[in-house]
Amino acid sequence: MSNLKRPLTPTETTDKVAKKTRISKTFAPNKIATAEAAAAVDANLPLAQLNDVMEKTVKKPQKGDSVVYWMRLADLRIHDNRALSRASEYATKQDIPLIALFVLSPQDYIAHDRSARRVDFTLRNLVILKESLSKLKIPLHVTSHSPRRNIPSFVLGWCETYGARALFANIEYEVDELRRDIQTCKLAIPKGIQVNLFHNKCVIEPGVLFTKQGKAYAVYSPYQRNWIATLNANLPYYLEECPMPTGNAGSVRSSEKFASLFDSPIPETVEGFELEDGDRRKMCEVHPAGEEVAGKLLDVFLHTKSRSSQLGAVNPLADGSQKANAQTRILNYGKDRDRVDKDTTSRLSVYLSSGVLSVRECVRATMRMQKSKKVDGGRDTGIGRWVQEIAWRDFYTNIVASFPRVSMGRPYLEKFASVVWENHQAPQESGTGRRGQDSDDAEVVKRWKDGKTGVPIVDATMRCINEMGWVHNRVRMITAMYLTKDLMIDWRVGERYFMQKLIDGDLASNNGGWQWSASTGVDPCPYFRIFNPHTQSGKADPTGEFIRHWVPELRPLRGPDLHNPSESAANKLGYPLPMVIHSEARERALRRYGNPGEE
Repeated sequence: MSNLKRPLTPTETTDKVAKKTRISKTFAPNKIATAEAAAAVDANLPLAQLNDVMEKTVKKPQKGDSVVYWMRLADLRIHDNRALSRASEYATKQDIPLIALFVLSPQDYIAHDRSARRVDFTLRNLVILKESLSKLKIPLHVTSHSPRRNIPSFVLGWCETYGARALFANIEYEVDELRRDIQTCKLAIPKGIQVNLFHNKCVIEPGVLFTKQGKAYAVYSPYQRNWIATLNANLPYYLEECPMPTGNAGSVRSSEKFASLFDSPIPETVEGFELEDGDRRKMCEVHPAGEEVAGKLLDVFLHTKSRSSQLGAVNPLADGSQKANAQTRILNYGKDRDRVDKDTTSRLSVYLSSGVLSVRECVRATMRMQKSKKVDGGRDTGIGRWVQEIAWRDFYTNIVASFPRVSMGRPYLEKFASVVWENHQAPQESGTGRRGQDSDDAEVVKRWKDGKTGVPIVDATMRCINEMGWVHNRVRMITAMYLTKDLMIDWRVGERYFMQKLIDGDLASNNGGWQWSASTGVDPCPYFRIFNPHTQSGKADPTGEFIRHWVPELRPLRGPDLHNPSESAANKLGYPLPMVIHSEARERALRRYGNPGEE
């Protein structure tokens, strides 16, 4: 737990939030840095800079009139929240109120390709959090601010408005957010505001685990071995269960300074990120908000059997789950985790990426289930396999912090920056192609996005994403490799589309998955290993239920024909023919990856 201290200075006061926040129509950030710019950032890590500037923070601030907890996009919970818990402890010690602030940043959502679904999920959780915190007499004020470059001064100004001399927040590890916090720290010092930052997203935070050569890990397996050994060597620290915040005194509600914060509204939408009514109702059903829901989902994963009736866009807590002591989803996770024809996975990615559920609680729950004093991270049990997936999550976050180039639109393996792609959407100055909007998509990209490629497992995956905002990770990998290797479309096109559609979009995990599939990232699938989508389909969807659900025109088919329909069957059923022949596409990919820059 790093006690990083960061100051903030807003120049604006806390205007009431309108029902709809507004964004600048002209904001168009460059999403692919030059190789030189990316190398410069890698050479001077923003996280290290933040640690350095935190050493200069105000050591003994004045008492002030309040303590501010700055809630972030991946912080959406009250339980086991380090920054919130520490802020409450400090406020109690100082005998002053704790107040909470959430800043909607539309420009950041544009820059990071946040989906409207993710923004809506955030707003739905904020409504619940405001009510829950209000019961503790802690006001949560939600406001929107643009331009994003002024957020540090805005937040610090807000602190000054409410007489706060101590600010608490959890760390975000993307380049833009780290730079924001660095600036906040620098601006806070002359204002006498102490900033306290904490690691809260990971089990083991970035900057802890290194190779024997003292370098950041770029390969998962040795990272995971060190991860589980380090975790089990210091469980009280890494799996600390942070105390719930203590409520404020009742007088805060009648305070002239703080009372109005309890009544400030949560915006219903953010302009540019609105959902159609039907889509919003679907997201509310399929991904209900709140810590209580997340806790129930974890319990269902740990203690019930999988069921094929949960394949579609349905409430994950719908009636019908069957309790069991054996054959539960987590106990069978080792052998069933890659199957998409039943709900074999936890469905918790939505809640982990938004911080509605503590990742530490997930690991603690496995220990309670096994009645063990150590964390099982082995390959021989379902629990161990699931814990390894949690370690993957930490690994990719560590990559973003240690090799920030990957969050700047650059491949980790720069040698593949010059691979020749087909029609894609990269800026001209990157040397990788043309700039394009969705309306400029080549026909192959449109068909991939719409789930009309003629490859059933790919089409089922894309239709699932489009309707549900979520899909099993195994088929994310299959469809990502199909786009990058069979269709030879720039991986950044797919990475962007996933972020714009998924409700669980997380830069580190999404980028890591896409660069793995495209063979451009850390510990990637070797470029010469190219999934045969039809073979993979049979492994991932052996009963065919996933395909038949999402591609209803193929419901009459069974067996191999379902995974790779013949031309006559496709024509008869009105299903599109494949855009490429896999064997030919494979040879093209091998040629272009083997000789980057050549056709």
